[in-house]
Amino acid sequence: MGMVLVKYLNVRLVDTLLLMLSNLKYGDLSKYGITRPKLGPLSLKIATGRSSVIDVGTVAKIKSGEIQVVKGLSSIQGNEVLFTDDKSYQFDAIVFATGYQSKVKSWLKDDFGLLGQDGFPVAKFPNHWKGENGLYFAGFARSGLAGISMDAENIADDIKMAHDCCESA
Repeated sequence: MGMVLVKYLNVRLVDTLLLMLSNLKYGDLSKYGITRPKLGPLSLKIATGRSSVIDVGTVAKIKSGEIQVVKGLSSIQGNEVLFTDDKSYQFDAIVFATGYQSKVKSWLKDDFGLLGQDGFPVAKFPNHWKGENGLYFAGFARSGLAGISMDAENIADDIKMAHDCCESA
C-alpha cells in the first residue's frame, strides 16, 4: 500500500499513514519490549536500504506470552544468559534480533574475524549465514525478505543436522 501511495503523496505523509494503520492493527508494541525506529518505514528504506517488517505470527506469540522480548544482555556463560535486570535464563539456542541496524560489534566479544567493521559478515551472500561455534547470521545479506527467509532455512537446517548428529552419537 505504501508503495502505491508514495506515487501520489510525499514520503512523510505516507509514513504517517502507515504508522497510524499499524498502530490500529497491532496496537502499542512498546509494552512488549518492541520499540519503533525513529524513521517511518519508507524513510527508513530510503535512508538505510532496509525494510520495516512486522511478522504477524510473531507479534501474536509475543502478545500471548509464548515469546518474550528481552533487553539488556549482560553476559553469556555456556547456555545461561544473564540480563541487566539480574534475571538469568537457560537456553538451548540463542537468537539475537538486532533490529534495524547491526550492533553486533558492540556486544559480541569475539567474532572470530567473521564480521567487518560495519558489523556485517565478511563472507558474502550466499555463504554469509554460518559462522563458527554455533554463531549464525540471518538477514545480513541485504537481500530483503527473500534473503532473510533463505538464511533462516539454512540456519534451521544446520541446527537440525547438528542436533540429529549429536542424538545419534
